[in-house]
Amino acid sequence: MELRQLEYFVAVAEERNFTRAAERVHISQSGVSAQVRQLERELGAELFDRSARVATLTVAGKAALEHARAALSAADAVRRSVDEVTGLLRGHVSVGMVVGCTVLPLFEALAAFHGAHPGVELSLTEDNSDRLVEAVRGGALDLALVGTAAPPEGVGSVTVVSEPLVAAVAPGHPLAGRGRVLLREVCAHPLVCMPAGTGLRTVFDRACADQGLRPGIALEASAAGAVADLAARGLGVAILSESMVAGHADRLTAVALRDVEDPALLALVWRDGVPAVPALLRRMRQAFGVAG
Repeated sequence: MELRQLEYFVAVAEERNFTRAAERVHISQSGVSAQVRQLERELGAELFDRSARVATLTVAGKAALEHARAALSAADAVRRSVDEVTGLLRGHVSVGMVVGCTVLPLFEALAAFHGAHPGVELSLTEDNSDRLVEAVRGGALDLALVGTAAPPEGVGSVTVVSEPLVAAVAPGHPLAGRGRVLLREVCAHPLVCMPAGTGLRTVFDRACADQGLRPGIALEASAAGAVADLAARGLGVAILSESMVAGHADRLTAVALRDVEDPALLALVWRDGVPAVPALLRRMRQAFGVAG
């Protein structure tokens, strides 16, 4: 018994006609008939009643049909599994990360993936979050770590970090002694921000727009460390996330924003259809401690 015999048998059963079945499997009608006859001889029973113009299943044919379909489905599953492994052995994954953001779990995941699948070529690109998301949507990137105000549409996504925005100020700044402030109080001072297109900036801009505020952005820098350093030198109030300020606690004071509820998100986004992406995504989830 061969898989092609089962394929032809299922085709005839579903088309109820040998000629249409032959067109479906792209061989001659005589070839389909011969293979089905051979299958019947091996099984010791006729599978079709050929007395009418329509090929009708016999009792034996009805009993065999479900199992034939299951066998073909299992064979397809074997092919898909092998294709996935083959892709992992010699594939390529293009990864993006938000510029100026050194996230150690990302590097740990890439290293673990490379150790498990050394034949897969990895590439890493930095850019701002908006362009990274568009690159994933368009197929230029397979997976990216981005900052965002909300899960992007049109791509797979999972949030790995969610943190509130804070205002970071140097010692001696008028806001330094305040535990919590309003957004309008922060916007009364020169600000140091990450550029438009980054997740942090998007959250901040939306919060300002909701309150009708027009903040004065004095300086912009794409790296969180640079934003923090500028603020530490007294050049403005930095808008950052809690963890970004934590590394500069000796020079900056984090002040909570009372009326900004939406957090800044760090998310993994990916496109489907790339054999190695599910395996890399599993490593990413493990490194960031995200279930799933």
